[in-house]
Amino acid sequence: MIEPKMERIAIIIIIGSLVIGNVFFGFNYFTLSREIGGVKSGQSKVETNEKIINFTSMFIEKVLQADTEVDFETRLTLENAVRDLKDAEVMAEWQNFTGSGAEADAQNSVKKLLGILIGKIQK
Repeated sequence: MIEPKMERIAIIIIIGSLVIGNVFFGFNYFTLSREIGGVKSGQSKVETNEKIINFTSMFIEKVLQADTEVDFETRLTLENAVRDLKDAEVMAEWQNFTGSGAEADAQNSVKKLLGILIGKIQK
C-alpha cells in the first residue's frame, strides 16, 4: 500500500503537470489562431488585388486599346467587374468616367481611375 503522503505528492505532481500542459496547449492554440487570422486576411487581400488586376487588364484591353466603340456587352462586363470590387472610391470614379461627356473629361477620369486602381494594389 502507498503511503498517504506519497499518494498526495503523486496527485499534486499529476495535477501540476496537467495544468502546465493545459497552459502550454492553450498558449499554442491562441498563437496559431492569431496566425490563421493573419493568413486569412492576407488571402483576402490577394483575392482583392487579383480582382483589381483583372479589371484593370480588361479595361486597358477592351477600352483603351479598342479600335472601335465599346459595345454594350463589354460595358456590362466592365460594370459588373467594378461592382465586384466592392470599393466605393473605384465605383465613384468609374461612374465619373462613364458619365463624362467630353473627351477631355473622360481622359482625366481614366487617369484618376487607373491611379486609384494602382493605389489599391499597393496597399
